[in-house]
Amino acid sequence: MSNPCREVITLQLGHYSNFVGAHWWNLQDASLSYDPDVLPGDTQSDVLFREGQTLGGHVTYTPRLIAMDVKGSLRTLRQEGSLYDPGKDTSAVTWEGSLMMHKESPPAKNSFLEDLDKLEVSGSQNAEQFHDTCSRVSNLPMTAGSASVDTANSRLAGIQKAYHLEGSVKVWSDFLRIHLHPRTISVIHQYNHDGEAQRLEAFGQGEVLLQGPVLEELEDKLHFFAEECDYLQGFQVLCDLSDGFSGLGSKVTEMLQDSYSGRGVLTWGLAPVSYSSSTPMKDLYHQLNCTLGTLHLARNSSFFCPLTLRGGLGRRPSSPTTFPLLSYDPSLWYHSSAVLALALDALTLPYRMRNNSTPMWQVAETLAVSGRKVVAAYGAVPFPMMHGTSLPDALSACREALPWKPLSACPEAADSRCYGQLVTLKGFEGQRLISSLAPGRFPPSPLHSLHSGEDVLASYLRSFYPTCPLALQLASAPSKLSPPFPQMFSQAVDARGFLHSQQPSPGAAAPAVSSAPVLTSLQSGPALGSWLAALHRGVAALDIRRVAPSFLSQGPEMPEYQEALEQLRVLARCYRDDSGGVTRSSSEEEEDD
Repeated sequence: MSNPCREVITLQLGHYSNFVGAHWWNLQDASLSYDPDVLPGDTQSDVLFREGQTLGGHVTYTPRLIAMDVKGSLRTLRQEGSLYDPGKDTSAVTWEGSLMMHKESPPAKNSFLEDLDKLEVSGSQNAEQFHDTCSRVSNLPMTAGSASVDTANSRLAGIQKAYHLEGSVKVWSDFLRIHLHPRTISVIHQYNHDGEAQRLEAFGQGEVLLQGPVLEELEDKLHFFAEECDYLQGFQVLCDLSDGFSGLGSKVTEMLQDSYSGRGVLTWGLAPVSYSSSTPMKDLYHQLNCTLGTLHLARNSSFFCPLTLRGGLGRRPSSPTTFPLLSYDPSLWYHSSAVLALALDALTLPYRMRNNSTPMWQVAETLAVSGRKVVAAYGAVPFPMMHGTSLPDALSACREALPWKPLSACPEAADSRCYGQLVTLKGFEGQRLISSLAPGRFPPSPLHSLHSGEDVLASYLRSFYPTCPLALQLASAPSKLSPPFPQMFSQAVDARGFLHSQQPSPGAAAPAVSSAPVLTSLQSGPALGSWLAALHRGVAALDIRRVAPSFLSQGPEMPEYQEALEQLRVLARCYRDDSGGVTRSSSEEEEDD
């Protein structure tokens, strides 16, 4: 059954959220096509993108996006973008005296941005033909899963190995490959990105920001994007957890809840593995911001899911999350944000599907039951599926343990109890979902005797979660890893992201991986109770008036802070399973006493 387009507005609040968002939008851009001869793909791109027109009458396709960051975070990216630039207009200049111009050299561009500029210029000869094509099919939605006719994008796909940006990426705009609408970017000029002065470091600083000009600008942008939607299903919010943007995000989600009642607000709290300049006091601030942000963002959202590759949100986390088929550098934001963006492409898939999509409100209703609005994410990035085999073969190889790893710093419960789960498998294109056994041959496992991919995946998951309510979403099209997505994959992976069917030759160069299958899970279960309780204990044990009085001096007041900790303790208790299925830790029992 085909669904009408249910538009989504995306908000990115904070520098790391914009890192993840830049990779995520690059992934979306790589799947766009104006080609009317290509069948529509799994996803409906109009959910995320809006169609517009330049001053020259050319059709544009830009994200329905509001991105907020602080001063100095854009570098070479213009706040108003370049799509609607009317050029230099000197008609209003009336001064006839002498002029003195002071011109500052712009920041140097990395190799990717330089090539992007060259490709756009060299492609201008074909621009009219391209835009004529766009105009002829402008009444058709963009299709996913096919190559774009955009000249720059198609040429970028041919030079996949040319970019190694690990040493040159300073900010998120250094690897953004798409054009943004002039109403997308909001710069908070009160705070700086670089230096030690005027930093947005505390939850209270962010809370008080959403007033005056900042509030007016945000409301104006929201109204612009919302009023042109036919059926706005809601908002997806990417918000930094560990700095002052957690406070800003709490107020933004509260405003969305009040102003757009009935729409879904799905919030993803982002935290990097590490910071380049860190001190014990900054680490303490990060812990406090994450704690307060988790509580307030969960309260004001349809659901809240932290996303981080840290081993925890406290000051002494365990080792970062590792993936068997990835060799990424956790300290590089450019790498860790790419991993999270690839997972987020699958996690957000259910409400972006062309057919049989699951609306945002239903996604939240599936997971956030009985006040349990905090959910945890897990992912197999990439999913270990061998080229030329079947889904039963891949899952049978993982029968001892689930293939995914924590994406929320929350380990799964030892007994795999779960209140609700939404699992997405994306990118199995060209592989079989069921076994093709010869007649009379005995199936090597029960999974090989099933007759649909949904049944295979559901049967496998129920062997680990026998009583958990389960929702599934399968999509064949993979995430397209076009430049400048970092090449951080194991040599065991082929160009399409599948495991090699034969061992590669020793010393052979690893191919550039252009797509990847991904398996993700969103869960609500008792494990989150322990995770929230640990978050509460880590902060409740502090005498904040002694160790961090400056944090409170910027808000919240001490009574509000204590009330927030109590609410977090109550939220953790919501996840307790008193049926006897979960053994509570001694620290939790002592806390209750």
